[in-house]
Amino acid sequence: MKTVLLVDDEKRMLDLLELYIAPQGYKCVKKQTGSDALSYLENKNVDLVILDIMMPDMDGWETCKKIRETSNVPIIMLTAREGKDEVIKGLKMGADDYVTKPFNEKELLARMEAVMRRTSNVTEDLLKFKGLTLDENAFKVAFENQSISMTPKEFSLLGLFLGNPNKVFTREHLLSTIWSFKSDIEDRTIDSHIRNIRDKLRQVGFPVDEHLKTVWGVGYKWSSESEQ
Repeated sequence: MKTVLLVDDEKRMLDLLELYIAPQGYKCVKKQTGSDALSYLENKNVDLVILDIMMPDMDGWETCKKIRETSNVPIIMLTAREGKDEVIKGLKMGADDYVTKPFNEKELLARMEAVMRRTSNVTEDLLKFKGLTLDENAFKVAFENQSISMTPKEFSLLGLFLGNPNKVFTREHLLSTIWSFKSDIEDRTIDSHIRNIRDKLRQVGFPVDEHLKTVWGVGYKWSSESEQ
């Protein structure tokens, strides 16, 4: 089931969007402020964001801009304005499409499907976790816009952990997956790579020690929740 993040300061509009979208097999997550939407996206992946422009405190344009700093998730702007300047501004901020209020239910669903179809190849290769992003296509790792240089093996290890939160990987599994059981690779080589990943993430301020855990006598895991 695909997840759609709905962002609008009017509860009535959120409920209306959910009424149209949910019966088509989508899970709807509703947020009434841009800051709440950004906080949710730090920890959760969604397939699409439908974002109202006219919101107090942080409007849709600013919210869209901040989402784009860490994510390529498809974004449809929802606006009561039909002016071309408004549309162009949203697209320049990183939106993929827009829908004008009042909207037609079938048109909205068609635009949703079209946007997700166009962007599916991009979003599949982007992993993110609490401000940390790993772009498999571009071979880039960043934390809150700070680029992190990693070797190919470090990149592969981090991608494996982020893609499988809370799963314990034995050293043997890591040898098989990352090094293909090369005879000259020893357990301490894995430990050295893990140590380098931790050091690099600490340097940019990511709380890696809360998440990249050693499972003594077994291997390693990436914990999705902070453990004290």
